[in-house]
Amino acid sequence: MSDDLHTISAGGITATIKADGAELCSLKTADGLELLWQAGPVWPRHAPWLFPIVGRLKGDHLHHRGRTYPMTQHGFARDLRFIWLERSAEACVLRLTDDETTQARYPFAFHLTLSYRITADALDMVVEIANPGAEMLPASFGAHPAFNWPLLPGQPKESYRLIFAEAEPAPIRRLTGGLLREQPEPSPIDGDVLLLNDRLFNDDAIILDQPASQSVRLVGTKGPALELAWDNFRQLGIWSKPGGAPFVCIEPWRGFASPLNFDAEFALKPGILHMAPGAAETLRCRIRIESSN
Repeated sequence: MSDDLHTISAGGITATIKADGAELCSLKTADGLELLWQAGPVWPRHAPWLFPIVGRLKGDHLHHRGRTYPMTQHGFARDLRFIWLERSAEACVLRLTDDETTQARYPFAFHLTLSYRITADALDMVVEIANPGAEMLPASFGAHPAFNWPLLPGQPKESYRLIFAEAEPAPIRRLTGGLLREQPEPSPIDGDVLLLNDRLFNDDAIILDQPASQSVRLVGTKGPALELAWDNFRQLGIWSKPGGAPFVCIEPWRGFASPLNFDAEFALKPGILHMAPGAAETLRCRIRIESSN
């Protein structure tokens, strides 16, 4: 059994998870079709987890009790090695715990536990953020899975759309230099449908800071479709590399980048989670694969 990778399989779905970042790095259908972006040169990741921040802090610095700590975009969990707690044919559990390295950037005690399980036609992912320390734990957390776009090779990218569970009339948010602009902008979503094209991402990510939906489907005119559903996440990012790339990221978040004018105590940052000593927060995602049409 490899210490670096673990593959789980059931119901015709196969998923591979890395110890590095606890990152999902492959998701295949029963006939072997890879649905996850394979970390090519245009973006060298698959589906990183974002912790203890989502997005960017002003100046890439975190402020806590009069001290300043370095904290780069999306935090450090995606670049650290998790330990395996459990591994079986259909499931696995990994954990990251604070240590001297994390404390130098984020002066808080935490346990971050990621669980993967395949059930029938879906991959279930459960996140637990626990506070074993003696002070309040402020944190954000996000999923960042990149799906091949198109899902079925040879299909036009413009034939794909996102279909939300509910209509999404609210304005969206955009970024400047990785920070949240003050003013919302008109949404490109028409009712519950977002027609996908590269131009959508010329101005970076589309951020729904108040989505009505708790699931969205990635659908083309041919081939398989995906549904991503989430629980206890509050925001949603949609992103592809500006200039065009063969993937689209659908990102449930609990938190978001700092507003352009925010540079204060981290615990006061908008969108942050607060966990009391001994408390924990659980978030869930599910990727369901729909068979070819």
